[in-house]
Amino acid sequence: MTALPSHLRATADAYGAVADLYADLARDALGRLPLDRAVLAAFADLARAADAGPVAELGCGPGYVTAHLRDLGLDVFGVDLSPVMIGLAREAHPDLRFEVGSMDALDLADGKLGGVVSWYSVIHVPPREIPSYFAEFRRVLAPGGILLLGFFESEGGPVAAFDHRVATAYRWPIDDLAGLAREAGFVEVGRMLREPHEGERYRRGRLLMRAQ
Repeated sequence: MTALPSHLRATADAYGAVADLYADLARDALGRLPLDRAVLAAFADLARAADAGPVAELGCGPGYVTAHLRDLGLDVFGVDLSPVMIGLAREAHPDLRFEVGSMDALDLADGKLGGVVSWYSVIHVPPREIPSYFAEFRRVLAPGGILLLGFFESEGGPVAAFDHRVATAYRWPIDDLAGLAREAGFVEVGRMLREPHEGERYRRGRLLMRAQ
């Protein structure tokens, strides 16, 4: 991977520094979140129906969502900025493929993928740069491929930075994020808002989109 811009390097380093703790906290998170499991299952159904290629989880961290998608029957691999996170993912899931890479410049051919999952992976992207990330997602997805976005929702407010525990992150109005995805060549399939559980601070948003 080529040298990263400073803000991406800072994010990768911040996650690397807390990788073991993050992996311990995240390992069993889906078991407590039935609505999150439901939207991942819907994504898996749509991706299988599209039958347009393998699925990538971009910003996979320690790989627990990647493994869950595998268990849902998908041909899936993970990509993350942090070499430390990728090391943990490979150790925990040696049967899966994990690669170090940046989701704004993927080492993939055009139209290679049938699905992309971005599960809280664009939350640290400065808002002005989001369109370039969505353009990259569209580039690597085949027509009809499925995109799932998971993010912090702004609950009626504008895009806003907040003090995420690892690195500065952003909360998005779901309509704004959906609009930027449409401009990048996606059509909306469905959306979900989930209120915060105990120990969570903010509402969670999920968008399912199809590549045109």
